Amino acid sequence: VQLVESGGGLVQAGGSLRLSCADSRRTSSNNAMGWFRQAPGKEREFVAAIAWRGMNTYYSDSAKGRFTISRDSSKNTLYLQMNSLGPEDTAVYYCATSRYSSASANMNDYIYWGQGTQVTVSS
Repeated sequence: VQLVESGGGLVQAGGSLRLSCADSRRTSSNNAMGWFRQAPGKEREFVAAIAWRGMNTYYSDSAKGRFTISRDSSKNTLYLQMNSLGPEDTAVYYCATSRYSSASANMNDYIYWGQGTQVTVSS
């Protein structure tokens, strides 16, 4: 296992969660990383991405202004701070490592994936 997500759970609407993704094999040393999510009955979608040095970030329209992606290279860990959560954010959240150094929303750019962590937001 290379990428392991944690931090998911049940939260009320308006609440916050912080997801973490531990990169045990340092797959992302020079690579961008991203968060994706998949709600029941829907396709997996892009949430946020961060370049390998953390200087550039990229968000989906739904995440912009509410979510913050960050990374701590010294800990080989990726984070997603999620605020103002709503029921529409309910999904399994996945972290992934890109084959490139620049941030991207294209799922095909990502070559390593975690198993996902469930986020459930109650109304």
